[in-house]
Amino acid sequence: MRKLAVLSVGLLFYLQLISAQMVLDKPYSDRITGYKIDAKLNTVGKTVTGTIDAFWVNKSTDVVPDIQLHMYMNAFKSNKTTLRSESASLRTSDSSDNGWIEIRSFTDKNGLDLMQGAQYISPDDGNTDDSTVLKISLPHAAGPGDTVFIKVNFETKLPGRIRRTGYTDDFYFVGQWFPKFGVYEPAGMRYATKGSWNCHQFHENSEFYSNHSVYDVRITVPKEYVVGTGGMLMSEAGTENSEKDKTLTYRAEDIVDFAWTAWPGYAVFTDQWEHVKITLLIPKDRTNQVGRQFTAVKHALEYFTKNVGPYPWPYLTFVDPPAKGSGSGGMEYTTLFTSESVYKMPMSVHIPEMVTVHEFGHAYFMGILASNEFEEPWLDEGVNSFLEERIMDHYYGENSGMLDFPFLKVSDKTVARISYVHMDGRQVTSNNEYSWNYPHNTYGTMSYNKAALCLNTMMGIIGEETTNEVFREYYKQWAFKHPSGKDFVKVVNEVVKREHGDKFGPDMNWFFDQTLYGTGLCDYKVSGIKNTDLHLDDDKQVKNDSVDNKPSLRIHTYNSVAELERIGEVMLPIDVLVHFDNGDEVLESWNGKSRYKDFEYTGNRKIDWVKIDPEYKIRMDVNFINNSLAEVRNNVPVRRFTNKFTSFMQFFISIVTL
Repeated sequence: MRKLAVLSVGLLFYLQLISAQMVLDKPYSDRITGYKIDAKLNTVGKTVTGTIDAFWVNKSTDVVPDIQLHMYMNAFKSNKTTLRSESASLRTSDSSDNGWIEIRSFTDKNGLDLMQGAQYISPDDGNTDDSTVLKISLPHAAGPGDTVFIKVNFETKLPGRIRRTGYTDDFYFVGQWFPKFGVYEPAGMRYATKGSWNCHQFHENSEFYSNHSVYDVRITVPKEYVVGTGGMLMSEAGTENSEKDKTLTYRAEDIVDFAWTAWPGYAVFTDQWEHVKITLLIPKDRTNQVGRQFTAVKHALEYFTKNVGPYPWPYLTFVDPPAKGSGSGGMEYTTLFTSESVYKMPMSVHIPEMVTVHEFGHAYFMGILASNEFEEPWLDEGVNSFLEERIMDHYYGENSGMLDFPFLKVSDKTVARISYVHMDGRQVTSNNEYSWNYPHNTYGTMSYNKAALCLNTMMGIIGEETTNEVFREYYKQWAFKHPSGKDFVKVVNEVVKREHGDKFGPDMNWFFDQTLYGTGLCDYKVSGIKNTDLHLDDDKQVKNDSVDNKPSLRIHTYNSVAELERIGEVMLPIDVLVHFDNGDEVLESWNGKSRYKDFEYTGNRKIDWVKIDPEYKIRMDVNFINNSLAEVRNNVPVRRFTNKFTSFMQFFISIVTL
């Protein structure tokens, strides 16, 4: 009888949590997991205590004997954890800087203690001092369609050195703070060949991967604190100790994580974009940045909606943290993200806008599509950086998306390109790596900048509108479904085939195999210009044919050759612009496959200059300087000086204006 009653309570909780439509007009995901959390912030002990009622639904056809949960906060437990072992900057000699999460009780729907079958595992590196993944054997395996209910009483100590999460003084950013289900991947999902839990440890360079969930969260904090979360505020009430505390209740649906911040110093501003209520939390001494922050997030909402897909939630909260909380800046949790600005940031420096646009974009690739950031970081960070660059340069100037001074203009896409072009280890690895396996500090440039350059180059080849259609189709097919890199490439192939037929071959695999999944460089060069006068030996005849001792007019005929070379390993189709001394221009096309290519012309005009990729479509080309060459008629020393000066100017122009 008791078992039946407990089961009924569990089912009632499940049905209430999954079906209570308070935020969205319909479920957008399968809602495999859900959490009901009651938490309290202790500002003295720097802890969050709480209880969780949570569920996981076995949507697979597998019989699953265990569950696995992320215990992220244990990454800050000691200097021996995987996170701190990988990050020297996070190591500390002060134990008060440590963070941890402790389980006070962990039971199933029947009240059975599950900690008896619990063990910490280290699936990535075998580090026995890392306790960021908890495996719990179930008393009865979960069959297809079964729901596993858990009830957890926990205490989380926040780290004093903020790494996405933690505290400084009276500022708190609370992320990765509660026991959280990993993702069970049945055979056929992403790269899984058999059903298993995808539940990685907390690494320095990795971010996260979760199911879309529903959240009902109650947070109790001191009355003077201003709170922002990834949920919609449903109610605010006093507590038994109402003179000191208040309790806020939030609801969130179909998001992949729930985080929150609390600080007495926030000023709160709201604005509206179509159906979305936007809330900004910002330090009171930095309110002069409010207008530009709202403008940036509205640009992002507009651009993503038009070129990717609709933003489904009716609210959005973003945070511009104070200087003492800067370690929490530039982080994303779907309907909550953090930006970064400073007091009196010049309007010509668009860094705050860039961070806002970038972190908002994660709502799509980390949030809505929910790719695996552990295993394919480029699929979130790189794809998002590509959209960020387009948005910044679209709204703030094609050549001034990052800096817009009268004497210095720099586009956002140029900043990304410079990082890749000047990286020493750009050929050490491809983008086919788990986030923590990138060697020699290549994670950032490869996952963000190289991947964005690949997509910019793809757009240069297939066109901007086709690229937009790729992302619309990607969103349409994979929103709330966890795509992989191969799924993205498949969408590219489908759209390019539909829009261009076989113009680029049977598929675009040749492109991704070389660029994203290869280690080669792209570098094309104009190696020489030759203009040969075909009638130099006819001068005597010209004199003999003169009339009345007047020189005869002679039309010169030239054989002109533009000599091109492929220096790098990557082979891409390119345009070549040939300019003649009479003002004529010819735009040639080269498939870029051979090691060299000559374009030859015969006539009464000479080649004046040649430029490879005149519209800079091939952004992956690592050397724009050697893409052009002008014919110089001076002697050798002057020619050398001129070529060097021209190269310098081309380099300067490529840095400042592209």
